[in-house]
Amino acid sequence: MAVLTAPERKSPARTPAKGKRARGPRRTPPLVLVFVLIPLLAEAVWVFWPALQGFYLALTDWDGVSAPRFVGLDNFQEMAHDEVFRSATGHTVLWLVLFGGLSALLGLAAALLLQQERRGVGFYRAALFLPVVFSLVATALVWQAIYQPDGVLNQLLQSVGLGSLRHAWLADQDTALYAVIVPALWRQIGYVMVLYLAGLKGIDPALYEAAKVDGATAWQRLRHITLPQLRSVNAVVLSVIVIDSLRSFDVVWSLTRGGPYHSSELLSTYMYSTAFQSLRLGYGSALAVVIFVLAFGVICSYLVRAFREAD
Repeated sequence: MAVLTAPERKSPARTPAKGKRARGPRRTPPLVLVFVLIPLLAEAVWVFWPALQGFYLALTDWDGVSAPRFVGLDNFQEMAHDEVFRSATGHTVLWLVLFGGLSALLGLAAALLLQQERRGVGFYRAALFLPVVFSLVATALVWQAIYQPDGVLNQLLQSVGLGSLRHAWLADQDTALYAVIVPALWRQIGYVMVLYLAGLKGIDPALYEAAKVDGATAWQRLRHITLPQLRSVNAVVLSVIVIDSLRSFDVVWSLTRGGPYHSSELLSTYMYSTAFQSLRLGYGSALAVVIFVLAFGVICSYLVRAFREAD
């Protein structure tokens, strides 16, 4: 006996409602593309292209007027016998250790002291951050007045009975570099403090409460909670410190110009004097390449180690 089955009913195809268009892939408005492409074009013209030219000029002998003459690796071979370059490299490493290490430690200490919201804490945060907004040249001029033989520092030493320590701080080869580090450090601490304050705000307070319940001391909470939680911030701080250390120029040039007798010479100041005073732009470009390699190597090595520890 034949079995009758009802024919299948096909659901009607959905049609877009009247007055509404079917949704398709969203297109980026042309105005948005303009606002993105213009900064990229400016960055390419004023940053990336000169940087690439710098790598090429490092392989040339150029006085800035005549056509560059290709010399290969002669500029880098000359560095091996350049005593001023070796001295500037040593000073740059010392600057990186002292300036970078002290700014990180003091910035972290200031952030730990000022992270709690209490009366007057905003004033101290602003006071520590205020030097960051000052021009480095203006900062150097203020500290130059402080370091003068009859300046504030020597007068202060005289008033407290330490007149034997009076010194020509910027004119002595033994103290010039350390005297220059102080104003740079004074300016950097506030910036590092802000970075660490942002990192401390992201730590869950429940971790500290649980540690207190377990009887952890303040040092144990710092070692086992705060420092591990700041690992990502440490990567940012390290990058900022390394870059700022290797490009430190304004304060050194304003105070000592790398002297006396190259005792406070850094790679950045030596690069500037070689390129724009001695008009050896090829050799100056080679020095710039060395600065780039140092910064890139230090930052990449730390990031690789940080990623391995995270995995």
